[in-house]
Amino acid sequence: MSTVSEREQKVLDRIETARSKRARFRDPRVTMAHGAGGKATQTLIEGLLAPAFASPALDAMGDAGIVAAAGTELALTTDSFVVKPIRFPGGSIGELAVNGTVNDLAVAGARPLALTLAMILEEGLAAEDLAAEVAAIAAAAEGAGVEVVAGDTKVVERGHADAMYLTTTGLGLRDPRAALSPDALRPGDHLLVSGPVGAHGMAIMLARGEFELDAEIASDTRSLWPMVDALLDAAGGGLRCLRDATRGGVASVLNELARSSGVAMIVREAAVPVAPAVRGAAEILGIDPLYVANEGVLVAAVAPEAAEAALGAMRGAPGGEGAAAIGEVRTEPPGMVLVETAFGGKRVMDQLVGDPLPRIC
Repeated sequence: MSTVSEREQKVLDRIETARSKRARFRDPRVTMAHGAGGKATQTLIEGLLAPAFASPALDAMGDAGIVAAAGTELALTTDSFVVKPIRFPGGSIGELAVNGTVNDLAVAGARPLALTLAMILEEGLAAEDLAAEVAAIAAAAEGAGVEVVAGDTKVVERGHADAMYLTTTGLGLRDPRAALSPDALRPGDHLLVSGPVGAHGMAIMLARGEFELDAEIASDTRSLWPMVDALLDAAGGGLRCLRDATRGGVASVLNELARSSGVAMIVREAAVPVAPAVRGAAEILGIDPLYVANEGVLVAAVAPEAAEAALGAMRGAPGGEGAAAIGEVRTEPPGMVLVETAFGGKRVMDQLVGDPLPRIC
């Protein structure tokens, strides 16, 4: 077992001290980084939004809030989509809006039931493009087993909306098999991902045509409820926590979980599944695939005795053929994520800084 040098321990101690301080929103202006899912987003949420609303449902900082009503538990979530371009290999903004919202419900342990849809349309949007996205929303909703039950439409002046922005709110019924919480994480728990990472964000970046790269990369957008349903059956009480690895990618999800639960995590870099085309494009652009957004990949923390069954359930679900075990939960250093590199060393996998992939969801 490798030991930590005195110098390395001092660095870890400084990081731990900095992370333990309460986030404060002190930025004079909102920047694109505040929407990227990293440190700036965390500061905005924890330093401004959550204290202002002071709701117990927000304390868990999960993908959906849980509301008790008439003896049942309902999950509620809302999400806005400002992706550019609105169509990309593997999907479009309409499909993304449905799947992104039902997935937030799914990883909260809730069966998706219904959606509302708000559309902000740009003046001059071609009717055929609008019709295509309405059809994409309808098809994705049918595929996810949800109904669109209410909505709203607004139009803004030309040049103010990049064709269209969508906001969806999702309602789900909390599954009685689910008892998911970051507080349930224990040392020795296994960390699983449901498939290759980074495809969605890289597909969006290449679709913009800003780089002279030609790679066949398609978004992984899909509904994750069938996989979650299978996981709840296979892992039972051994399923500790789930997260949808969207903005900020797997790295941001693991940092959020480690920080909120006070545990440490170790990730084996060589075990993380990344498609060759995604890895190649990421290397050229100088981006770590672990920080790139996904729209059909979840992260699961499971008890050791349930890990094999959970991995089998993932691999048997649509889109989960490439599921893999990538690491485990540790005790030290608390609140931090370390990566075991291919060369046998370790490095800190910190939260995302800046905005390497803007407007990807």
